[in-house]
Amino acid sequence: MRLIVSAAALLAMALSLGAREPMGVADDVILSDGLPRNLADYGFFKDAAGWKPNDRVVAYQLNMPLFTDYADKYRFIYVPEGQQAKVNGDGLLEFPIGSALIKSFGYEIEGRPRLLETRVLLHRTDGWLALPYVWNDDQSAATLKVAGKRIPVTFTDPSGEKQTISYAVPNKNQCKECHSLSDAVTPIGPKARNLDDGTQLANLAAHGIIGQAPKVAYPMPVWRNTGTGSLDRRARAYLDANCAHCHNANGSASNSGLFLTYEENIPVRFGIEKRPVAAGRGAGNHDFSIAPGDPDRSIMIYRLKSLDPGIAMPEVGRSMVHTEGVELLSRWIAEMQ
Repeated sequence: MRLIVSAAALLAMALSLGAREPMGVADDVILSDGLPRNLADYGFFKDAAGWKPNDRVVAYQLNMPLFTDYADKYRFIYVPEGQQAKVNGDGLLEFPIGSALIKSFGYEIEGRPRLLETRVLLHRTDGWLALPYVWNDDQSAATLKVAGKRIPVTFTDPSGEKQTISYAVPNKNQCKECHSLSDAVTPIGPKARNLDDGTQLANLAAHGIIGQAPKVAYPMPVWRNTGTGSLDRRARAYLDANCAHCHNANGSASNSGLFLTYEENIPVRFGIEKRPVAAGRGAGNHDFSIAPGDPDRSIMIYRLKSLDPGIAMPEVGRSMVHTEGVELLSRWIAEMQ
């Protein structure tokens, strides 16, 4: 006798066995205590290659992004059905438990975009967890690399020059170095002021990720649009995005006394004529973090231009000098009286 089972019955059987409906985000995986081996386990994307976001996985961009060796970045936010992130003023969005931030890194190679890694931040009941996933050669899967990895890559930089680097995928502990606030892992990018380019917050509201798009008092300039913001605002926004996750009153570099957040308004605290707490070779025999009118005598520029592991800032996340960033900050310091 032939047994005929309906599609509805098959679905019911699958659910009874704990299987998930195909193509949905796996909330149980996000909230579990384990470390999922494969990026696909979360269901963030409809395709294996990680380009088509699933329902409630919403793409976004930052006004002022963090520099990571000129890598292209593809950012997504996931908030569980029936919940929303809260917006409090111009600062970091507050994400409910079960949320995730997904960021893929890659380069255009031989005319096609290629992903190297995808980092996820998972908001579990005991706090945020950061995990790095590395893509295989045929771009069909990304697997967990708790210890990080080095990936050789050749690409063309914005000036048209070919560059060959050993791209660094951070290990789990290095993720915490940047994403640490008061010794707890926390997001650093999606601040309301860094999303308000006229479209990002409205798009998140339209997808139900946040409520009504708020009015942001002090939006950060848009990096790719040099016409937005004064030189001072652009320089301060660059420092906020690239340095302030450590250089803030509760960050891992709080003992330096150098606070580079966008809202800091005391000049000596964001570097102007500020002497280093512990002078060493990282100071390059210079006296001040920022020597007004003289970028070449400013510790900040000296460290941004260095590739020496004991001198370079930021300490992780780059193996190249961000030429455009150094030029921006040098011009800012040169014009100071």
